[in-house]
Amino acid sequence: MVPRPSHAVGSVSIRTFYGVGFYANILGNDTLIRVNGPCSDSRPPVVPSDAPAGAGVDDGSMRTSNLDLAAALGALLSEQGSDLHLKVGNRPLIRVDGELRPLDPGASILEPHDTEEALHGLLTSARIAEFEEAHELDFAYSVSHLARFRVNAYKQRGTISLVLRVVPTSVPSLAGLDLPPAVARLAEQERGIVLVTGTTGSGKSTTLAAMIEHVNDTASKHVVTIEDPIEYLHSDRRSSIDQREVGSDTDSFRTALRRVLRQDPDVILIGEMRDEETVRAALSAAETGHLILSTLHTQDAAETVNRILEFFQPGERQQVRATLAGSLRGIVSQRLVPAADGHGRTAICEILVMTGRVHDLIIDPEETGGLVDVIAEGEYYGMQTFDQALFAALQAGKVTMETALRVASHPHDFELLVDAQGRRASSIENVAAFSGG
Repeated sequence: MVPRPSHAVGSVSIRTFYGVGFYANILGNDTLIRVNGPCSDSRPPVVPSDAPAGAGVDDGSMRTSNLDLAAALGALLSEQGSDLHLKVGNRPLIRVDGELRPLDPGASILEPHDTEEALHGLLTSARIAEFEEAHELDFAYSVSHLARFRVNAYKQRGTISLVLRVVPTSVPSLAGLDLPPAVARLAEQERGIVLVTGTTGSGKSTTLAAMIEHVNDTASKHVVTIEDPIEYLHSDRRSSIDQREVGSDTDSFRTALRRVLRQDPDVILIGEMRDEETVRAALSAAETGHLILSTLHTQDAAETVNRILEFFQPGERQQVRATLAGSLRGIVSQRLVPAADGHGRTAICEILVMTGRVHDLIIDPEETGGLVDVIAEGEYYGMQTFDQALFAALQAGKVTMETALRVASHPHDFELLVDAQGRRASSIENVAAFSGG
């Protein structure tokens, strides 16, 4: 199970799990603001060089008539939530264990100036100009002694909305996330592409961060990450890890990828494969002997293969199939499912590992749909379908039957599997009782 950590203001030694953050002070390429009184840390706040006078200190600029952002973030963490939603015409909302609800049902409705002033209080003048031009912006910032957040600001119906996601300040381990051993083996590959896929909020970034930490703990390699924005902060141990943020350290994923091979990397993490050029660069880097880790917003292995092909023109797709079949090492497709005890969520993963049969199915467009059958039969290689993993979680008491039937890929088949296992267990108990008599 992936439990929610407990929070305590000022604490800096806390476990980290999917989409749930906690208290700490992070210093990096982020805006730093003060919350809940003066900072006891003797280090000065880190603020961008072009920040206006007084930036980095809570001087009241975050407080508006209907929104106290500092208090809202503190309440988000107190409720052990993962996201804060701010939208004109509604009260502040928080997401807890995947469910969205009002932070305070009695709070005032937000007005346009509330969200505008909140956003401007978090940005430098240069980034405000960037937002005004593009009407949307991703960035990260830290609250001294509280937490670190990933922020997406955007316009809807002419007004500003914000979603602030808590980013845990300590990087989780694969064991701490209760991920299958096959995920560690994929992180240990010398070359090729490993993809972590799933919908928004399914824990992809957390799993990738844990894989990078596994490399950091077990190998002496140069790791370069390209992220938008940087979420987890890694410290060098056995490996040297360079983290580059789009917008502050590089202009774009494309620009960074054109230069990354000159930086002598062993492992390259691409926050998201967003377009043809990014995918093409990733495939090329994998072919030249680098390990590529990245994400896609897909639900399973077959959909992932097809999504990659869709980035290219029809005339190129067969060659891309051959390249992908030669470079792909594995796909981890995950979803977060409510835990049986009602606290937190657990990651359920479909895992595909490259084999000769998988290679052939990827190359043949008529056979790619058969990947699910190969995964179902590939336990020897560490493969498992989502429903197989869900069944194991059910048997281990990590999820309830009600939840399992609701999230299963094929609910009817899943129910038959559970019934068959129950009859088998009952038969074994009867045989044992008869033999004992």
